[in-house]
Amino acid sequence: MENGHPAVRHLRYLPPVGAAYGVEVLSFAALRETDPDRRRTRLQRPDFHVLALITGGSGAHEADFHHHELHEGSVVWIRPGMVHRWSDVERLEGPLILFQPGFLPDPALETRGVAAPTCWRLPPEVLRLAAPAADHLGHEHRAAVRRPHLASSAVLSHLLAALLLRVLPPASAPPTPGVSVSRQSEVFHAYRAAVEDHFRHRHRVADYARALGYDVRTLTRATRAATGHGAKTFLDQRILLEAKRLLAHGGLPAGTCAHRLGFPDAGNFTTFFRRQTGLAPTAWAAALHQKP
Repeated sequence: MENGHPAVRHLRYLPPVGAAYGVEVLSFAALRETDPDRRRTRLQRPDFHVLALITGGSGAHEADFHHHELHEGSVVWIRPGMVHRWSDVERLEGPLILFQPGFLPDPALETRGVAAPTCWRLPPEVLRLAAPAADHLGHEHRAAVRRPHLASSAVLSHLLAALLLRVLPPASAPPTPGVSVSRQSEVFHAYRAAVEDHFRHRHRVADYARALGYDVRTLTRATRAATGHGAKTFLDQRILLEAKRLLAHGGLPAGTCAHRLGFPDAGNFTTFFRRQTGLAPTAWAAALHQKP
């Protein structure tokens, strides 16, 4: 415990010896077998992607203050830095795919992942196509581990991309007229990476636009095409998410959160937080920890 709050385990990507291909294919059965102490039920924050496809059973998962019921056809995509826990996977079946940022052959797929929800459910006809795609990836990964001369990172990355293209929900917004989808994706990918690197001390979209060589309107259009929200909302939501993590999992006072997130003082941080959530930081944290 840290300051009365459950500690968050930071997980680094550590592939099995001899299998450093940027991706690893496991299963819920393997997770249960290798985790007899049930550490999976505690809060964790990976620095890699985790994609789960539920092919049978039911269970539950929590990610960044949201509870998700899992059933056959559910898809879970944990992005790097997300705080989550497998609260109930005792009866779940299906593959768990771990992969490093940048492993996919097309960065636009990771960009689409930002806009996708953490959990969604596939129609039965899509699940019937997705499950064999996941099996193919799993077979290829096992072959690469057992027979390194057959290993191909390119094959693994493209099979993973094919699986993601099959299971991802439709894009949330149409492309901007006159601008190619690939161009918009490139702009948003650059903006998203810059936000992730600098949100703790850079809070204005204009500063990102200047640093990236775009104007604010270009960033706003590209971000809305990718996420359904403008560039300012995307930036504010990223700052807010980190504030919630600090309050919930670190037990930090508002002044310390303000300092870590680049606000001039606790008052400015409280104003920002109240505008986003309707509650002061201390009131939000108290309400969260009163929940059963």
